[in-house]
Amino acid sequence: MPHATYSADFLWQGTSWQAGQGGVAIENGRFVPGAQGGERVGRFLLPGMPNLHSHAFQRAMAGLAERRGPGEDSFWTWRETMYAFAEAIDPDDLKAIATQLYVEMVKAGYTQVCEFHYLHHGPGGVPYADPAQMSLALIEAAKDAGIGLTLLPVLYMSGGFDGRPLSERQRRFRHDVGQYVSLLERLVPMQDDMLRVGIALHSLRAVPEEAMRSLLATGISKALPIHIHVAEQIGEVQDCLAVRGARPVEWLLDHADVDARWTLIHATHLSAHETQRLAKSGAVAGLCPTTEANLGDGLFPLADFIDAGGTLGIGSDSHISVSPVEELRWLEYGQRLVTRHRNVAARRPEESVGDSLWRRALDGGARASAADVARLDAGARADLLVLDDRSPLLAARDEADVLDSFLFAGNTPLVRDVMVGGRWRVRDFAHAAEERAAKAYRGVVERLAAA
Repeated sequence: MPHATYSADFLWQGTSWQAGQGGVAIENGRFVPGAQGGERVGRFLLPGMPNLHSHAFQRAMAGLAERRGPGEDSFWTWRETMYAFAEAIDPDDLKAIATQLYVEMVKAGYTQVCEFHYLHHGPGGVPYADPAQMSLALIEAAKDAGIGLTLLPVLYMSGGFDGRPLSERQRRFRHDVGQYVSLLERLVPMQDDMLRVGIALHSLRAVPEEAMRSLLATGISKALPIHIHVAEQIGEVQDCLAVRGARPVEWLLDHADVDARWTLIHATHLSAHETQRLAKSGAVAGLCPTTEANLGDGLFPLADFIDAGGTLGIGSDSHISVSPVEELRWLEYGQRLVTRHRNVAARRPEESVGDSLWRRALDGGARASAADVARLDAGARADLLVLDDRSPLLAARDEADVLDSFLFAGNTPLVRDVMVGGRWRVRDFAHAAEERAAKAYRGVVERLAAA
């Protein structure tokens, strides 16, 4: 890829805006030193945002679980709807759904996605001829959309803390440890600048203790990032206390070497002691505010976690929204509603909420992705966003308040251009693959709806 340089008035470098720095230089898909002059692309250049938690197939059911059931609806009733939907999806369907989703992500400003992938086998749990077929569908979708992918195949073994077998609808998800390691061994050699591979333990209720220990003792696990759902629901906390004698995050911290390689998804229901311990471990708290709100999960203790030095990132999870703006906005708004105070994520006087949220989500998202992304510095993959300085929403805004306006001034899209891996994927709000992706997606969803 030839050398190219781009300039702007303000670049987000390090942890803040830099003015008068000229721009960025790119070669072979990465930022390199020596940016001088070059094409002026706008006033504000930002690093692309990593999306640290995705279940791609769920994009196609967004909006289909909003009708009240016969009793009190919760995560657990939503889950049954999701299982029924998942049962019908084949590898071609998954590729079409994921491609549409990933195009939407890139247009919204996500340039890396961590795909927490548990839909492994055919209906009834019958393996495909190629056990990696569903994983390969996701890899192809990411290539078509031009987004970086951290593929996280999920180990899913039991239906609860008591070790009950998986239900019929969960059998598509199941591996034993040996099968799971074989899948990792197939995928890890495929890694490159646009593809990373990691480990996902579905949850403490779905991975027995001995299986977790066995997996984490294997050689292939030593250098890979590790993600896990944890403490999303009160019921999960109660079950863990009943069976294992400890709260989920407490138990995990006591029984695994949780460090900066780990991302704990949701971690919604934390005691004060767990909050402090999680922050000090270096693990990332993977927050998904729009999904957590949609499912009625609860609210993460944001202020206490930040004050304890914790690292966080954001994900779109079930994809009822595909927007880093909305995830960060509702991360802050949820805190305002529960505390009845404003500007909660800004922990110092005069600190910008927008700057604080964007900076923290870049840091945690990059760590969770296990990729050198989310920074406009030499050596990093060349991902960047150009904000639409022609928009009335950014009129008369400078570096002091542009991110606050980006996150809190409305719903008009403000990400005009997006580069991933040194290539422009979105120019003037248009993605080259969006029409083709949308056509394939519509065909799949119409067929699934008719089935």
